[in-house]
Amino acid sequence: MSAQGDAGIPVTAKAALFDLDGTLIDSEPRSRALWRRLFAGHGIDCGEDVLDGLSGRRSREVIEEHLARFGRHATADRVREELSALNGAPDLPPVRLVPGADRLLRLLRRDGMALAVVTSGGRRYAEDHLTRCGIAGHFSTVVSAEDVTHGKPDPEGYLLACLLGVAPGDAVVFEDSAAGLQAGRRAGARCFAVGRAARTPALCRPADHAVEDLALAPVVGRAEAGRRRAGTGAEG
Repeated sequence: MSAQGDAGIPVTAKAALFDLDGTLIDSEPRSRALWRRLFAGHGIDCGEDVLDGLSGRRSREVIEEHLARFGRHATADRVREELSALNGAPDLPPVRLVPGADRLLRLLRRDGMALAVVTSGGRRYAEDHLTRCGIAGHFSTVVSAEDVTHGKPDPEGYLLACLLGVAPGDAVVFEDSAAGLQAGRRAGARCFAVGRAARTPALCRPADHAVEDLALAPVVGRAEAGRRRAGTGAEG
């Protein structure tokens, strides 16, 4: 895995595929508070190691995995409904755009790269937050939880996004969780660990590169790579 210091060696790609939560939007504090509240309401211990294991995964699969802890009368549908209701609590931390995200997206679009979001969240949730954060217009495709049979770390979502017309080997994936990075690698894409994953060796092992600041990600499209080789490239 390369470090953030590799910014001088650009990675050339035709498409960039982004996770949403923790990668483009800073929703991790809200997500962790929400899961803590759900588990605590049932008297279930939920330490940081448990919360780390939930990151990047569909809520449906997380709930099914932990369903037995909610008691023998619990059903996955009821727990999902409770989680959805808790998500409306006004005292949960707000969701904000990750610093550097808009700048990177603008640079990649300027260079003609195809951009997509591949999220474990629902479509309504994803489109709402992309719009609220002012970045929805950058993306030609959004792959959400409803679009796949198997969530991350299964590569299905990233392979579906590559129906943009780009081979997985010509795409780069940006992820902040181990499950997401594993999904990107299994799809055959090159992977950047960002945010929390870039700062945590145990999480970024599946990554090819790590970069804490999205604005510094050394990714360029083929046109920009050609201009740089010709000595005419300039960042604007």
